[in-house]
Amino acid sequence: MKSRIHEVIFEADTALGKSFDIALLAAIVLSVLAVVLESVPEIRAVYGPQLRTSEWIFTILFTVEYLLRLYSVSRPVAYATSFFGVVDLLAIIPTYLSIVFSGGQSLLVIRALRLLRVFRVLKLAQFVQESRQLWFALRASGRKIIVFLGSVLTIVLIVAALMYLIEGEENGFTSIPHGLYWAIVTLTTVGYGDLVPQTLAGRFLASIVMIMGYGIIAVPTGIVTVELAGAFRGAVSTQACPSCSREGHAPDAKYCKICGEKL
Repeated sequence: MKSRIHEVIFEADTALGKSFDIALLAAIVLSVLAVVLESVPEIRAVYGPQLRTSEWIFTILFTVEYLLRLYSVSRPVAYATSFFGVVDLLAIIPTYLSIVFSGGQSLLVIRALRLLRVFRVLKLAQFVQESRQLWFALRASGRKIIVFLGSVLTIVLIVAALMYLIEGEENGFTSIPHGLYWAIVTLTTVGYGDLVPQTLAGRFLASIVMIMGYGIIAVPTGIVTVELAGAFRGAVSTQACPSCSREGHAPDAKYCKICGEKL
């Protein structure tokens, strides 16, 4: 029974597992929709009791699902402390806390974490490979992006110091930190307009920074794209280890590549 529950809840290789994932996704969407609609005063005034009842129904269903997940794995603590384990717990706690802290609007922010449960659909076979490729690309490009950001911060600091010297306090650049703020806003092409250069030299420097901004924004995209093109493209299954709950195993794998548990 324990093995059967794990296969249905954690894996999508079987028809029953896929049906469970689809049903779970539908429940997540409806639950989030109920929370969103409840925040609208006009709708809450008319359908408030029905929306709160539906929220309790979904919370009970998600609680049962969470307990079944803990029951079906060999190491419940490992799952409970994993990313999705924490998200699952935070997704059901606010409703129970509302019994004690009624009317706490901040709890709605925590309930929004339930949106993260939508990523469970990535366990469906057709999405697993794409998500793995994206993850490998982001991880491989991490160091390059850090070096790039370091270079950008150096440029921002130099530009901020120059603008402080050119414009001075009389034109709003009262300090280098103020110049840093302006340089970041300008380089990212946001352009709030609350702090602008007044002198000809300052405007010339601002023009250079604006042009640089377009090129700088494209660099991280190029880095990730190159890594994504060369990302790992081997086939993977949606099988999850019954011990450590890790996924991403080869279709013909017999044992978990992380803990060695038999799949």
